Amino acid sequence: MSLKTRLQDDLKTAMRDNDALRKDVLRLTIAAIKNAEIAKIGELTDDELLAVLRTEVKRRRETIAEVERSGRTDLLAKEQAQLEVLSAYLPQQMSREQIVVAAKAVLAQMGAADPKQMGLVMKNIMAELKGKADGKLVQEVVRELMK
Repeated sequence: MSLKTRLQDDLKTAMRDNDALRKDVLRLTIAAIKNAEIAKIGELTDDELLAVLRTEVKRRRETIAEVERSGRTDLLAKEQAQLEVLSAYLPQQMSREQIVVAAKAVLAQMGAADPKQMGLVMKNIMAELKGKADGKLVQEVVRELMK
């Protein structure tokens, strides 16, 4: 079953179960997918669908950060719940320990130790870990390893 079909089926289930949060999140996500399909003028591949989902997750994380800064605890729980709903559709993310192992391997392979080479190192690591790990976490790990 494709990701798009799964989202649509889960939307129908949420509507039947009167799950307002899940219904709203899935509707917004499906709308974002449709907008991306219109922009592309065609169906999205699974990788492109995942990219749209990652964008939606990133938006939720940014909103959560803004809400925390503003002190609006009433909105915080809702945004975190939306993030949890969307995160269920993404592939399992790598743990920090797994990222450290992968980063050490790439650093050893490249022989890079100078912090000035961080851009090149990040390019190679993210090519290997694309979609499997959060870019900010990877960057944090690489910075620590290259000190």
